[in-house]
Amino acid sequence: MSPTKSPGLKKWIEQHLADNPPRAKSNVMTLFGDVITPHGGQVWLGSLIELLAPFGINDRLVRTSVFRLAEEGWLDAQREGRRSRYALNSSAARRFERAYQRIYTPSYRDWKGKWTLVLATSGTLTAEQKVGLRKELLWEGFGMIAPLVFGHPCADAETLEEILVRVGVKGKVFVCDATESEFAAARPLSELIQQCWELDTVVADYERFINYFAALPKLLKARNALNPEQAFVVRTLLIHEFRRVQLHDQQLPLELLPKNWPGKTAYELCRQIYQLTYTEVEQYVLTTLRREDKDAPEAAPYFYQRFGGLV
Repeated sequence: MSPTKSPGLKKWIEQHLADNPPRAKSNVMTLFGDVITPHGGQVWLGSLIELLAPFGINDRLVRTSVFRLAEEGWLDAQREGRRSRYALNSSAARRFERAYQRIYTPSYRDWKGKWTLVLATSGTLTAEQKVGLRKELLWEGFGMIAPLVFGHPCADAETLEEILVRVGVKGKVFVCDATESEFAAARPLSELIQQCWELDTVVADYERFINYFAALPKLLKARNALNPEQAFVVRTLLIHEFRRVQLHDQQLPLELLPKNWPGKTAYELCRQIYQLTYTEVEQYVLTTLRREDKDAPEAAPYFYQRFGGLV
């Protein structure tokens, strides 16, 4: 006997899809990050089409999306007869996976009081390198304190080195740690947050996310059985929307953020919904993948460490 559908949940899904029509290309990337990567990292095109069908995305849009993502260097295609299988391009995979790991760990971090500064002199970088460095550092959450001076209170050293190598400026910029000075006439470094980071948009995005998904825990707990397809749609929409917010979150320490920071509430809400759906989602995903590949693997062990551990 199949699980009964929840009318309330069904209505929520229909309303969300109507309010936020899914973009095929973006949804493909969401599935690769949340579903495909822990299940072996590759997927047959037919299975991908089937996974995206509940979102109203037809096979033509899926084919166009994966073709464009392959052209852009995100995906690699492998043909076997008339079938195609897709996987993340090896050069893009590390950056892609690092970005996705931000989703499953708190967006607010413990802070040791240190800032990382990246400085360059105008004569050492080309115009292209200046633009590339600025773009990459701002995307990673750095604030621009002055021209060619960037700072972040929780910078990851490995990520920063990858950026400097990718932009081609390793060895051409200065990188140092800074701490609060005891000099009486100095302004506190915490005031840089208001001047160098635009948090209003991030706050609005988190609040919108919370408003959309706040009703889901109650709906998910309201019945004894959850339809696996509904669970899959809910979790995919959840991660798709949370990823969009995370892309603009500068990942600053909670001590430096405004009181009642909505990012903490949004993360806890996302974690709760993920916990409530992951069992049924794994059932749905494996059933779908194994229709075309009987050897499709179960989720890798690291999958169960998401959000501090799935139980």
